[in-house]
Amino acid sequence: MDVAAKITSKGQVTVPKSVRDALGVKEGDMLVFRVKGHQASVAATPDLIDLAGVVGVPDDVRDKGWSEIKVRAWQARADRVAGRRATSD
Repeated sequence: MDVAAKITSKGQVTVPKSVRDALGVKEGDMLVFRVKGHQASVAATPDLIDLAGVVGVPDDVRDKGWSEIKVRAWQARADRVAGRRATSD
């Protein structure tokens, strides 16, 4: 679908209804503009609240503070790297 829209003197563009409908966006939603060279594409961005629950949380870190989770993740990564080095020597 190709749809034209005019830029105002303030640099604003009204997103045509057919484009809003195709993207499934409404007032207050966010759009992202991706520019490559002299072309731009527009995409709807997901509402972060809609993503809640998409990634599972292991029981051992549930109800832990973010700083503790980061420390555990770094330690687990360090242990994996150290284990690989020990077996490859």
